[in-house]
Parts: sequence; structure tokens; C-alpha cells
Amino acid sequence: MVKERLALGMDKITEIIREANTDMPLDTYFRQVATFLEKTTRVYQKVNAGNYLERDVNELKEDNQSLYEDIRGENYESSFCNPDYARECLGEELASHLCFLAAEVRIAIPSAYEGQEEYLAIIYELFTLVYTLYRQGELTKKSLQQAIYWHASDYLDVFLADRLIAGATPESGIAFTVLKAYQKDDLRYLYGYGEYVGEEQLALATFINQLPEETITKMASVFTEGYRLGFVATGKDLSIKGTVSLRFVLGFERVIIKAIANFKEMGLKPVIQRAASSALLKQGMSKVGVYGGIVNKQFDYDHRFDQGLFFDKKYVQRKLEVMQTTFEHHGDLQRLLAGPAVIEVFGEEFTPLKKKESSLAYTKEQEELLQTYEMKAASIQNTYIPREERSFTIVAYPTPEIGPEFAEIFADVIKINTLDYQLYQKVQQSLIDALDTGEAVRIIGSGDNQTDLTVNLWKLKDPQRETIFENCVADVNIPVGEVFTSPVLAGTSGVLHVSQVYLNELQFENLKITLTDGMVTDYTCTNFDSESENRQYIKENILYNRETLPLGEFAIGTNTLAYAVARKYGIEDKFPILIAEKMGPHFALGDTCYSWSEEIPVYNPDGKEIVARDNACSLLRKEDVQKAYFNCHTDITIPYDEIGSLAVLRAEGEDVLLIKDGVFVYPGTEILNEPLMNKEV
Repeated sequence: MVKERLALGMDKITEIIREANTDMPLDTYFRQVATFLEKTTRVYQKVNAGNYLERDVNELKEDNQSLYEDIRGENYESSFCNPDYARECLGEELASHLCFLAAEVRIAIPSAYEGQEEYLAIIYELFTLVYTLYRQGELTKKSLQQAIYWHASDYLDVFLADRLIAGATPESGIAFTVLKAYQKDDLRYLYGYGEYVGEEQLALATFINQLPEETITKMASVFTEGYRLGFVATGKDLSIKGTVSLRFVLGFERVIIKAIANFKEMGLKPVIQRAASSALLKQGMSKVGVYGGIVNKQFDYDHRFDQGLFFDKKYVQRKLEVMQTTFEHHGDLQRLLAGPAVIEVFGEEFTPLKKKESSLAYTKEQEELLQTYEMKAASIQNTYIPREERSFTIVAYPTPEIGPEFAEIFADVIKINTLDYQLYQKVQQSLIDALDTGEAVRIIGSGDNQTDLTVNLWKLKDPQRETIFENCVADVNIPVGEVFTSPVLAGTSGVLHVSQVYLNELQFENLKITLTDGMVTDYTCTNFDSESENRQYIKENILYNRETLPLGEFAIGTNTLAYAVARKYGIEDKFPILIAEKMGPHFALGDTCYSWSEEIPVYNPDGKEIVARDNACSLLRKEDVQKAYFNCHTDITIPYDEIGSLAVLRAEGEDVLLIKDGVFVYPGTEILNEPLMNKEV
């Protein structure tokens, strides 16, 4: 039945190309999108014929490039995936829906490579339905809305259910086909995913494939050992788990193969799935899973809120029902998941993004509905994969795009990721001992930095057995280097300012956030000429369309080597938050680091229990869980050279300086300054 539907769809696509032969805007639209779908058909047929990765590398490359050419570079300006171009050519009445459709049918690319015939049939049927409406003179905003809405609602039990199941099923999916085809001296395997393979992906894979075996072993070991230590540090039992979710960027296959072997020794089978491509499944611009090159970040930015086209109460209820039913039927599979292990990349050239009025956006009602959905979805997931039973680990490496010194930077990042955690553990304990004596911490910026923020601290009842800050070494968040706490919201007030920061794949210039009793009360930046655009940029991408968020974490990063390396190469703006958060004091807006697991005791290596796991927001879970959590956590770091002072404020006696004019001054922490003074770093 599916094969028949697919064959009919393919025939109809060919027919549309033939029929839509005028220069009328709608004919041009349908011809352009149908031509794209015809290309995916040809690739699907090649893949389905077998031995695809044995074809000539130039043919594989041509297939890959042809499927992405319409949104690459300048081509995007005349693509119907571009909201501005769609509005200009098609008019305001139909543009949003047809632009959405042009972007949504791109799920045909991964479907073609994975041989997902039902997915291809579904997307062809949606497109041909809309074309039929056009030919019958019935193409209106209302008819388009209905077609897209019912497509989204009806097929949640296919797309969402399949994704949830695949996300817990070990050793299945296209990635394992690719890994089996891996050969160190033959990059054809990269074209097996169906993800975009640009020059950067080829260069990264070539570089990693040429590294010494001991380097690969070290990279894989720090990755998998950090994962194991995450369970040990939190007292969680890894032996009750059976699978680990691996997420990485194309090019790291050699490391992943070694990591899989390490995980199997721990009793964990790998689960690998690609990042979602459908608006039904995507989370804004986030890439959760395996993904290739970012073809066009403006395209991703333009379509980050596409779900808003059909996001209403009925759709949300339907989505939650599918999620609940899927977990119920596959609960045993889900419970085996130990959590994600992630390799991220950084160093991409910064791309200024344009906020377009023509792009879809959530209404205020949809923003509130989205928050409700996220909370309920997290609650369902937590029921079947309890937070207190799972952990994670994340590590990051540069891509060749970072510049001509890529090889040297990569080597230095390996050093950063493999620092002696026992040394840092001892030094960080000195900081914690001082912090535990305080009522609050005051952070004041230097030079043009306008930070002046007082962070209120948890009050210890039994200092001999309790502590406020966690001594964080190289486990879940690699590299080593921070102490952190959940601040007391009441009394946490002031201004947080940073000259430049890169958050969630977006850059912010002169980001300034005002906090009153731990909650965001004002914010601005200088990315745009218009203040309203600056505020909207922050609201969408840091506050996630909320009116406010709490300060969920205050931390002091201690990885001065990372800071020195960043300065050595002039790549401070390239480091991801994973490393950047260790390069100075940082502040996280959103949930605490202990969200959903506050009741679980956590201890530092010295045996003291970390008692600052809650705040006034998370405590609301005892009354209404939907008011307690925000399902976001965004770290904002002030670099050392923008810190005038960081001092522990005591109720009695003199305040204690920890950092003065960008260097550590508290006894026992002097060793942290060595990378800052070493010109050879």
C-alpha cells in the first residue's frame, strides 16, 4: 500500500513539473518545489537500489549538493523557503503557508536516504493536495491552513511516535549503516547520512582520520569516562541502564566508533538518530541528534517558529496524547536510556541574522501554550525516564572554519578537555570553603563593563556537613573548571553586563540584564539599531518568549587555561558556552542545575552535602509543577578581564576577595593564574 502511494506521488510530482509551465508566480512556486522533490526521488531510487556508498565520490557529492543548492548562499534570496521572497512573489495572503510548505517538504531529504517510503509518500501527498487546490481554483488561506493543520495533527502518530521509539532503540537507523561503511582513507561514508556535506565537514573528517591512534583514544576516553563519572558523582546506578544516546556532528565518526566500544564495556548499547528536520519535531534552531553542515543559518532562523502555523490547544493535546501513548507502549525501552553523550563543535564564522517581519512567529497565547506543552512533555518523559536515574556528558571541539591555526587550536582544546581534575578539585575546594562563610557574593565589572550584581546565598545550618557550592570537575560538562550554586532569589539584584557573548548559536553585543530579587526585570543589547528589535531578540532567544526568568545558577569558572588559549588565538567569541562558562563567573537564566531532581542528595568529594539545590521557583513544584520549571538554562559568562572584583560578603567581619582585576587572589587559588601569565600558552 505504501509503495503504491509513493509511486502515485512520484508520478504526480513529474506531472506538476510538466503542468506548471507558465511564468505565473504560483506556477513558478509549484514548479520550483516539485523540482526539488523530483531530485529527492532520484536519490531515493539510487539508495533503494543498494550499494549506494560504493558509487563514485563525485556522484555522491553531486547528489548531496543538488538537494541543498536552493537554500545555499545567494540562492536563498530567490528561494520560496525565504519568507521575504515568498511574500514578494506570492502576496501576503498565501505566502506564510506556502513558504512553510516549501521548507517542510525538505524532510524528504533524510527520508530518501533512510528509505522511509511512508514519510516520502506523506510529504508528496501534502504537496500534491495543495497543488490540486490550486488547479481547482480553491487555493485560499483557509484551505491551505486546513490542509497543513490536518497534516500536522494526523501524522503526529507517525512522525512523533517514530522519533520517540527510534530515540530509544539501540543500533538502528542510518548512522549505523554509515559507521559500518567507515573507512579512514575513503570519505564516501559521509554522504550516507543525507546531511549536508560541505568543505568544512570534509576537512574535519580528513583531519580527525589523520590523527594518531593515541589521540583518538584520549578523545574517546575523556568523553566516555566523563559520562561514567557523571553517574558516580551523583550516586546514580549506571548498571540499571542499557543504552546511551550519542549525538555528534559529521566528521567525528572515528572517535564515535571508539566511544561505542568504550560504552559497550560499561554495558551500554548506542542509540543514534539524526537531528529533526520537520517543524512537528524541531526545537527552534537546536540540533538534537546527528547533523551535518549548517547550510544556511538564516534559513534556520527564519523557520524556527514554523510550528506557530498550527500550534493550538487541540494540536498540543494531540501531541501530548501521542507522546503519552508511545511511552506507555514502549516504556521498557525508554527506561533503559541512561541519557545523552554529546560532541559539539564551534568556530563557525559568525553570520549576522536578519529578523524578518515575514517570518512566522508565535502569538502571546501560543507562547504561553508552548510553555505549558514543554512542562507537560517534560513531566511525561520524567515519568518513564526518571531524572534521578539519568545523566549526560558534553564535550566540544573546533571545526576547520575557526581559521588557519585550526590544527594548533584543536590540539590545545584537547589539552583543555583533559586537564587534571584532581588538581582542580583541590583548588576549587579552597574557593568553596571561602564561599561557604558568606551571606552573598558581589560581582563588579571593570572598565566598560557595567556589571554590579549581588547574589544572595543559601544559609548553612550545619557547616560541618553541608556546603553551598558544587565542586564540578570533568564529568557531565567537559572541560573541568567551575563551582556553582542555586542562588537565593530574594536579595539577588543588580545588573549583569557582558560586552560580547555567543548563546544558543547566536551572538549578543553588550548584553545587559537587570535582576530584582532574582528575576529578570529589564534587558537590552546593541545588536540592532532599534531598541525594540534588541529587546525582542533577547526575549525570543534567551527568555524563550517569557516575560521573565529566574537566576537559576551562579558559578565561578576556574579554567584559566581555556581563557588563555582563547586569548592566544583571538577566538574568545568562538568558544561555545560549554567552555566559555569555565572562563569566568557565569550566571544561568532559567532552571537550576538540579531541576526535576532536587530531592536527591548530592555530595562533594569532601563528603559534604550540597544543600543549595532549590530556589523559590523550583519549590513551587510542591503546589503546582507547571509553575516550578521553565525547561531552559542559558549560561552567560563575564570574562576575567571584565571583572573588577568578586567578593564574598560576610555578615560579620571583612569581605573576602576571590578575584581582583581579573586574577584569582584567594590563598590556595594562585595556581589558576599561571596560564594567564604564561605567554607560551
